[in-house]
Amino acid sequence: MARNTVSIDDLVNEFILLNDEDGYVSHASESNIRNFALRGVREMGFDFMKRIKSLKLTPNQTLGTVELPDDFVDWTKIGVIGSDGLIYVYGENDNISSTMKYSLNGSNNPIDSDDDGVNDRVDSKTVGSGDSVFKGYQSYIYRNYIYESTEGGVYGLGGGRYSGEFKINYEQNRIDISANSDVTEVAIEYIADEARSSNPSVHIYAENALHSYIYYRLIERKMGVPMVEKQRARQEYYNERRLANSRMKSFTKEEALKTINKNFKSTVKT
Repeated sequence: MARNTVSIDDLVNEFILLNDEDGYVSHASESNIRNFALRGVREMGFDFMKRIKSLKLTPNQTLGTVELPDDFVDWTKIGVIGSDGLIYVYGENDNISSTMKYSLNGSNNPIDSDDDGVNDRVDSKTVGSGDSVFKGYQSYIYRNYIYESTEGGVYGLGGGRYSGEFKINYEQNRIDISANSDVTEVAIEYIADEARSSNPSVHIYAENALHSYIYYRLIERKMGVPMVEKQRARQEYYNERRLANSRMKSFTKEEALKTINKNFKSTVKT
């Protein structure tokens, strides 16, 4: 576990110890507290506390596919790692085939093995070689100069130059790729669902925010808790959440100059 994080197990134990026996959440079960803690990690993780993970995956050479990680939420970078240690990214292409077809019996009739009214399906994916038939036309359209053996392209207008292409296939929980057949590993950087990890944790900057979230959710619909206490707990959670968000954001030199420039423009001139 990273040094700047707190495990959910430790946070739950601390939450139980910090609450008085006569408090509003004194009788909350440990499992209930843990469930709210995991919900808080997921909610804040998707908004501002994104956990980026890196993983090397082995592609299925026959189908041209790569299985998505079990804690996958969204991708940030997909490609191959070169001999220089850098990731050479693939370009996203929604036109890559990820089609399926009905599974047929000996009489060429669709099979419904589990009798749920939906016919079974099997892969019918066409594996690409990474060399698109459109590439020559694309090169002609997007080149802006050619001199002897050198050519230049219009930056950002033709999709750029990629080492391969991919499409996220959410239905089958995999990445469909079109790349050179000699690729043995695909590297992916992705946003992970921390709540699904074997040892979930929260960044130390968001520890108080998660404490406030658990308390607020425990009393939110609880009878006997005054409305003023529910409102106070809700306000405390959102205050702690804003504080955690601001701590985790780095204030760069460019952002500082933008803020100064914006304030200067809005100043009343005399």
